[in-house]
Amino acid sequence: MNAVVVAVGVMLILSLCRVHVVVALIAGALCGGLLGGLGIESTLAAFNKGLGGGATVALSYALLGAFAVAIGKSGLAHALADKALMMVGNRTAHTGQSVKWIVIALLLVVAISSQNILPIHIAFIPLLVPPLLSVMSSLRIDRRLIACVLAFGLITPYMFLPVGFGNIFLNEILLANVAKGGVDVSGVKVTEAMLIPALGMVAGLIIAFFSYRKPRDYDLSRIDAVERVNATYSPVTLLVAAIAIGAAFIVQLWLDSMIIGALAGFVIFSASGVVRWREADDLFTEGMKMMAMIGFIMIAAAGFAEVMRETGQVKSLVDASAAWIGDSKAVAALLMLLVGLLVTMGIGSSFSTVPIIAAIFVPLGVELGFSPLAIVSLVGTAGALGDGGSPASDSTLGPTAGLNVDGQHNHIWDTVVPTFLHYNLPLLAFGWVAAMIL
Repeated sequence: MNAVVVAVGVMLILSLCRVHVVVALIAGALCGGLLGGLGIESTLAAFNKGLGGGATVALSYALLGAFAVAIGKSGLAHALADKALMMVGNRTAHTGQSVKWIVIALLLVVAISSQNILPIHIAFIPLLVPPLLSVMSSLRIDRRLIACVLAFGLITPYMFLPVGFGNIFLNEILLANVAKGGVDVSGVKVTEAMLIPALGMVAGLIIAFFSYRKPRDYDLSRIDAVERVNATYSPVTLLVAAIAIGAAFIVQLWLDSMIIGALAGFVIFSASGVVRWREADDLFTEGMKMMAMIGFIMIAAAGFAEVMRETGQVKSLVDASAAWIGDSKAVAALLMLLVGLLVTMGIGSSFSTVPIIAAIFVPLGVELGFSPLAIVSLVGTAGALGDGGSPASDSTLGPTAGLNVDGQHNHIWDTVVPTFLHYNLPLLAFGWVAAMIL
């Protein structure tokens, strides 16, 4: 049995059994390392080595959490929420539906924009989502739908639009690795190659609107306890908040550092007096606690991924799938996609999956007679598969971080499982169709 398959299987089964994701990742890494012949000491050494790879991201999210709490203190996000609550309070059945769709559309547009127009990825979620929980709960919106909306906005743009993160994924990683495998991609339009798979994501989003259309009730008192929905604010605090957010985004884009960007925003809040100096330490701690789970999962996921690489059986898995294919293009396309799904589910990163699978699957695709357009589509879809639905992916961790601040949204059953069902299954089907007809 391949060590990667066992490791990912153990991690997923334990996660579905409500074992904490960090524990599931550690257990999966140990099982994979031992089965891969590393031994307990080498497995632990590889895991420890990989932990450093997730530290930067974890610290970024911790500082972002502190920045989010400072924004909450200023009242900016709550001013938006109060306006929406006022509309909800005065609603008729018609206006209530209007507010619901306005909230959903706002989150979808911001999520999509976070990948290209203002490439901050999941940084907006702890700033925008928690203050809107009261509005969503008053409208009885199922948070599983919001998780699917956010995941769609975080994944689809980078796998289809060659701008921002999409430029990195499509041009610098996907096309570069396909070309490295010996395929001439000079005439390939990457958006054409990824159009059908992207339509699979659209289909999944539409299905999610149907799946989670029924109202779902949440305890408003638990939201009030953590979100301070009655927070006070003034034009001055709102102006300072706007300046701090603008400064944080500019610094992040300028220095390419979420850590320094969030820190700059927090310093502006402290210097302006919106966050009093004696309160700064408590607010910083509160924000870090809010993002602690996502940080520890990202660190553990980096260790898990390093163990999988050290076993050398990721390549063995890809090689074995190539041996099973034979001469069937239909079987080849399906197996390539399934291997991509498995690898990304374990590593948690589409960007890291493409170089791993492209080395074998690109020459194999050429040998089986796939067109360059089909090969790009196959490898790109295989890389994107598993981003939604992976317990260790920031595309699932981000939505959970915003939706679970009151403890009423389970990471596995309310984010991971819904996004897996609504995106990976359609993406498998649409990706296979793309490979067969392009």
